[in-house]
Amino acid sequence: MSRAQDASGPHQPSHLSLRVCRASIECASIDVNPHRSTAAYQTPDSRYPPWPMLAVISYPPIPVWDIGPFQFSLHGVFAAVGFVAGAWLATREMRKRDFDTIKYQSALTWGLVGALIGARYFTSPAQLLAGAGLADALNPLQGNFSIMGGFAGGILAGGWRMRQVGLPVLPTLDLSAFGLALGTIVGRIGDLIIVEHLGKATTAPWGYGIRPGDDVAPVHNALECVEATARADGFCGIYHHVAAYDMLGAAVLIGVLYLLYRHIELRYGQLFFAWVTWYGIQRFLLDSLRYGSGDATIGALTWNQLSGFLAGLGGLVILWWLGRNQPVVSPEADRRFVAAAERVDPDDEDEDDDEFLEEDVSLDQ
Repeated sequence: MSRAQDASGPHQPSHLSLRVCRASIECASIDVNPHRSTAAYQTPDSRYPPWPMLAVISYPPIPVWDIGPFQFSLHGVFAAVGFVAGAWLATREMRKRDFDTIKYQSALTWGLVGALIGARYFTSPAQLLAGAGLADALNPLQGNFSIMGGFAGGILAGGWRMRQVGLPVLPTLDLSAFGLALGTIVGRIGDLIIVEHLGKATTAPWGYGIRPGDDVAPVHNALECVEATARADGFCGIYHHVAAYDMLGAAVLIGVLYLLYRHIELRYGQLFFAWVTWYGIQRFLLDSLRYGSGDATIGALTWNQLSGFLAGLGGLVILWWLGRNQPVVSPEADRRFVAAAERVDPDDEDEDDDEFLEEDVSLDQ
């Protein structure tokens, strides 16, 4: 902590600059100056607070690097690490319940491919509605990428592979919910590093302050400034750090999932759709802070808001239906699921589906 004496005299209050540093990493700073004159903030721009800002979160982003026609970003690195972390956690839970983890790795591989495809093309309809050409909307390397699309594509592809290899779908999805939540937490670290997914301007003390010269994520280039155009408080602007909110929400969610899993009598599929409901509602609420920040939109909503609302609403309905139509999770029911999976012949998909459906019916009765 450093203390700098105010130049106006020895009896003036001091300006504290709190800096949190770790070895070989640039310092993150929180500026605190509760006695700065409010005159500096008197401006017709409603983004500037008419009172002293008590604290602002600010740290230097690590930029995106251009390597030939490609861009390298820690966003992608942590998305990959998040997938691996989530896969590890879900596999561990699968092993505890004696489900086939080898088959699960196959489903995860298909899920990864589906997630990559879904993340890119989930927002293509919004691009077309906004007037983009078909070639631009389908370009695999340009345009918006959506975590909601990644989830949808990964779950659909992984679920199809589960049925193909004979994994019981609902129990597997239940245990995958832990991995989906953990993957979100880890993946959002990349967003924090490059400063992506900023929301609307804010005066909240937990807002993220962009300083002159900061190189934030390309989608937010319009928010950058130089010293000559900075505000009177030294910032280019202060904005909601929506990625941080999403990461914190996912951290709470994984705790809630384990609480339900260990202490509440659940029916098959309810844990997974509890994740769907929570995260859908979470994204609907948080993305209201991001409208107009470069995300794909449809009407007065971002594309992720619309998908989050539909996921949350659909998840609630399915939770109710599962409670009336699925058996209670138990070791005995697990063994029946495992026995059904062991009888599956992966080379005869039609027969597999009929046999698995019959087993599902027997479990429901």
